[in-house]
Amino acid sequence: MAKVEVDKEKCIGCGACTAVAPDVFEFDDDGLAKAVKNEINDDVKNAAEGCPTEAITVEE
Repeated sequence: MAKVEVDKEKCIGCGACTAVAPDVFEFDDDGLAKAVKNEINDDVKNAAEGCPTEAITVEE
C-alpha cells in the first residue's frame, strides 16, 4: 500500500511540497506540512526529492 509521510521534526514549513503537490500536501495548525492523501504520483515524488530538509518519505 502506498504511503506518504512528513516528519514533523524535520519539516520547516517552507511550502515546497504544497506548491508541487497541493492535492496531497497541506499545512497543519502548526504551519508544518502534512500528507492528506496516500497518493503516489510524479508530483509527490518531486515534492519528496525537492524537500530541503528531506522530511517527506514515500513508500510504494
